[in-house]
Amino acid sequence: MKFTTKLSTAFNAQIKAEMWSSNLYLSMAVYFMKAGLDGCAHWMKKQAEEEMEHAHKLIDYAVMRGGNVEITNIDAVPVNWKGPKEVFEHVYKHECHVSELIDNLLNLAIAEDDKATQDFLWWFVREQVEEEDSVEKILSKFNIYGVHGLFCVDQELGKR
Repeated sequence: MKFTTKLSTAFNAQIKAEMWSSNLYLSMAVYFMKAGLDGCAHWMKKQAEEEMEHAHKLIDYAVMRGGNVEITNIDAVPVNWKGPKEVFEHVYKHECHVSELIDNLLNLAIAEDDKATQDFLWWFVREQVEEEDSVEKILSKFNIYGVHGLFCVDQELGKR
């Protein structure tokens, strides 16, 4: 079964979203680098790499299924935040948004009765559960330790 036009269009949108996410995390890495928070910067660079890997995974699958993949312009990402905690709050909101996008993509695959694509997308559903949990744990540390715990959080994130 070849990709439907609806699935091709939706995959292109998700590829763009993953690439935008990669740029967002790279921008956040730069913010942390400027602040001297090398551990947080390292964590964000890893996130940026992971998001680009997600885009590649979607591209590879879409091409394999006969989809019409189009790489388009990526909109600019934010570059300023009020502080490290705000950055991670932004990350959490963004990951929840990406989870919603993945859910919508899976719902489309279900509506299109494309079982192979449904199976493929379940990996992303599980990945998003991990992403949200990971950021929630970081935010929990900020909430428990406040700004005084920033050094510990930075050191921990540098081990990723």
